[in-house]
Amino acid sequence: MQLPLRLDPKSAQTLQTQIYEQIRHLILASRLKPGAQVPATRALAAELGVSRNTVLLTYDRLMAEGYLETRPAAGTFVNSELPDDAIHILKQPAPAERGSAQQGNPVRLAFKGRAQTVVNPDRGRVSIDFWVGRPDRSQFPSNFWRRSMLQHLRSAGANLTEYGEPTGLIKLRQAIADYLGPARGIKATADQVIVVSGIQQALNIVARLLVRNGSPVVTECPCYQGAAFVFESYGARLISVDVDADGLNASVLPRRRVALAYVTPSHQFPLGTTLSLERRLRLLDWARRSRAFIVEDDYDSDFRHHRAPLMALKGLDQDDCVVYLGTFSKAIGAGLRIGYMVVPRQLVGPAAAVKALLDNGHAWLDQAILADFVASGAYDTHLRRIRKIYLARRDCLIESLKQSFKEVSLSGLEGGMHLAWHVPEPYPLAREIHRRAKLRGVGVYPLEMAAAYDYGRYEPAGRTLILGYTALTEDLIERGVALIAASLEEPRAGARAHGEGSRIGAPPNAPAWN
Repeated sequence: MQLPLRLDPKSAQTLQTQIYEQIRHLILASRLKPGAQVPATRALAAELGVSRNTVLLTYDRLMAEGYLETRPAAGTFVNSELPDDAIHILKQPAPAERGSAQQGNPVRLAFKGRAQTVVNPDRGRVSIDFWVGRPDRSQFPSNFWRRSMLQHLRSAGANLTEYGEPTGLIKLRQAIADYLGPARGIKATADQVIVVSGIQQALNIVARLLVRNGSPVVTECPCYQGAAFVFESYGARLISVDVDADGLNASVLPRRRVALAYVTPSHQFPLGTTLSLERRLRLLDWARRSRAFIVEDDYDSDFRHHRAPLMALKGLDQDDCVVYLGTFSKAIGAGLRIGYMVVPRQLVGPAAAVKALLDNGHAWLDQAILADFVASGAYDTHLRRIRKIYLARRDCLIESLKQSFKEVSLSGLEGGMHLAWHVPEPYPLAREIHRRAKLRGVGVYPLEMAAAYDYGRYEPAGRTLILGYTALTEDLIERGVALIAASLEEPRAGARAHGEGSRIGAPPNAPAWN
């Protein structure tokens, strides 16, 4: 039989590839049916005007992939069982069939929960975006990553084909433990470090270990939405404790037994305050007396703008009751999906078991590169560089707000990647400012849209906006603030209020920048 093949000598594809693709297409289109005989290699080569070796190599490839088979003393035939049949679904159920099955068997979920806001709903809709927690993409250490990746690929061995330790690559865990000593005052061994896919997975591990249905869990108010929603999904009874200019008000912590307290002491999320040393010690004393665990979320503590950071709660912990959570999402990039937790010794075994049940570990190559980055000192160099850049952007944002709004009330200025702007009357409420700014192509966010949770009782929430500045250049920051100001010049915004403004919405002792 003859095959309807047409070769193009000017094509970028080789003659062998052209013959392969066309025969494969004839088979998949059922123009060559299973069991059909194909021409002998000499005959097809003569017909197409190519060397027999070209056809031989093409047939070899088609046989290797399961499209053709040879029969002794008979010839070459289309395989009766095509490889595509084994990897492609032959028939999708009709929509009506799927719908009727679902309607007849309603699903009764054991899970009750809600998802936190991670991806900005306005992403792609604004050109200048003050969304929180975004590092500058241009500062990603691409050169180091590329060199290290190639080095590790050359000596990967079985690391790419076999499972690794669910708790993480030991070299990375040791590098993290060594880093936390001088950086955060934490004395930990590598076996206490568990590599996770980010703070969110760490919170799930903590909840699975310590939270039962009805367990009392203390959180800040307002707090990180992702933490509150995780504990809530495990059936916790959330107890919110107010935050002021010195962080969590440790004097009003509950006296009854609680499972744990979740705090963000270095740069409170979302208001940005720092938990004072006196309150840190009081919180640790409360945990000792209450026999509670403390979950310390140190999500952006790498960025301290002027003074040295206070020692982490975990570094002050004498009773081994603090679970420390850290991440590389803020200093390097969330796309890595690598964070870590340092657990008390009594939780090492149980936490490792929970981690293994959740997943079988993380990609070896990413962990190996990151281990090199931290252990070599390149991470410290990276942090020193971007701290300087982010400080300049923070200062630019403060100055731009001062120029456009005169007196402004801000919190969260000592470190981190965002600040909170407490907007006075007679300016509109935060949601209205968000709406107007968005019309001008600027993203600026009230608490509930910026991954924060205020339990509906944080009174200044309606006049608080969160501005992340690390992913924006100084020029974009200046233009963004100017556009926000212009949006508030509209008649519905009320009086201009560019003079002495009231400070409604600011936490106690929040600084006014004049």
